[in-house]
Amino acid sequence: MWRALRHRNYRLFYGGQSISLIGTWLTRVATGWLVYRLTDDALVLGLAAFAGQIPTFVLAPFAGVLIDRWNRHRVLVVTQVCSLVQSALLAWFALRGTIDVPHVIVLNVMQGLINAFDTPARQVFVVEMIEDRADLANAIALNSSMVNAAGLIGPSVAGVLIAAVGEGWCFAIDAASYLAVLASLLAMRVTPRPRPAVQRELLDDLNEGARYVAGHAAIRSLLLLLAIVSLMGMPYLVLMPMIATDVFGGGADTNGFLMSASGVGALAGAVYLARRGTVRGLGTVIALAAAGFGAGLIVFSRSTSLWLALPVLVVTGFAMIAHMAATNTVIQTLVDEDKRGRVMSFYTMAFFGTRPFGSLIAGGLAASMGAPATLLIGGATCVLAAIGFARALPAIRRDPRVAAATAT
Repeated sequence: MWRALRHRNYRLFYGGQSISLIGTWLTRVATGWLVYRLTDDALVLGLAAFAGQIPTFVLAPFAGVLIDRWNRHRVLVVTQVCSLVQSALLAWFALRGTIDVPHVIVLNVMQGLINAFDTPARQVFVVEMIEDRADLANAIALNSSMVNAAGLIGPSVAGVLIAAVGEGWCFAIDAASYLAVLASLLAMRVTPRPRPAVQRELLDDLNEGARYVAGHAAIRSLLLLLAIVSLMGMPYLVLMPMIATDVFGGGADTNGFLMSASGVGALAGAVYLARRGTVRGLGTVIALAAAGFGAGLIVFSRSTSLWLALPVLVVTGFAMIAHMAATNTVIQTLVDEDKRGRVMSFYTMAFFGTRPFGSLIAGGLAASMGAPATLLIGGATCVLAAIGFARALPAIRRDPRVAAATAT
């Protein structure tokens, strides 16, 4: 399960990120809770999430072209410094007691701009840290386990901190946590990657990447399913503060319990993928996981007891991360090396870039018909999309490129 940690650079990355991501979850939970506490408005909650995510949708394709040209290690150093500054500004305003929704929205936009470059760079840099490609799938699964271990710890700690000392200290701890990942990046010994011999106009490279994705049936289908699931299913995380208060009658601690339950399942899903030794059969895993995620949302939307909702969220989190990480693994296995940055920027668009629209849709629906009905609609859409992908799977497997890449 831990074979990717044999690689020194990846081991450093894993250690630094494990600390930093706990801080990221502190800010994620604290931001949502702060906005809902200030406004008591699901639509504003969705708007704040939209502001932090829309830059990724707009800029990720262009960032992918540049990441195929630039030194990815340096890109990550710069993005981590910028993220540290963003969290420090949130802490400054919150601890002084002057923070308001406009501050949050502006700083969320700033983080969205950073993530447009950070997320695809982080995805493709994994390949540079792993010398043995046989360990690549394990590294991607361990990344997911790292994110979701943080997702288990962070929300619980955030709930306690918010209740005890307020949101500002969550932001401050997050800012400090970026020092760990910066130290790990600066300690790496990275062999410079050969740059493309010929660099064309940015739009020409962007169009080439788009044509490549559109012409590759497997990658196209995987990204389409991921986009639908992210658009309609993932906003359940945005609505969690509303569900915690309006459905279960709780506070910040209840919100933390709900987020942590999802994190427990997600961590289990990542561990399951990390223990797999091959990419064979992941197409079936993706279809079942997307359907399971949708079904989990449907059941969660009907839950009225917190103690029944928590195990449902564990299953939902398991299916969510199994779908996301398996999709990442298969795409990274199939993609040509010279187009990796561009293709992973489309992955970023599908997974993160569709979320702002999903947040707005979910916020609007939740304001008019309530969070449970919104979750029900999202879950049903995910199930239908998974059925469509499953029906296309036999044809995808007959593609010679897929057969060759998944032969072992």
